[in-house]
Amino acid sequence: MRSPSELKKEIETRLKGYLSRDRDGIRHELLSLFVKVKSLTIPQIYRRLQKQFSISYHSIASMVGIIASRMGILHVKRNAEGTKTIYELKDQYVDVVAKILGIT
Repeated sequence: MRSPSELKKEIETRLKGYLSRDRDGIRHELLSLFVKVKSLTIPQIYRRLQKQFSISYHSIASMVGIIASRMGILHVKRNAEGTKTIYELKDQYVDVVAKILGIT
């Protein structure tokens, strides 16, 4: 099992790689939303990002899914009925994401 510092280094490396492929700034803006707002649903993210970018709802859902599953920095909550999914940036990664994005 990895130590918390090793895990943070791994997350940092993955985030840098993920953001290095961000041609139009959508990934950067998506991650900064999570730093600023903390918990969001896909429709909320879509409404905010469609104002700045030409992007589909499914593309947003895909990006959030990748961040949640491959990077493991998002906590996924579902309501009792299972109809609404809320994504939250895990507390232990807020500082790592903010540092990489240059948010103080």
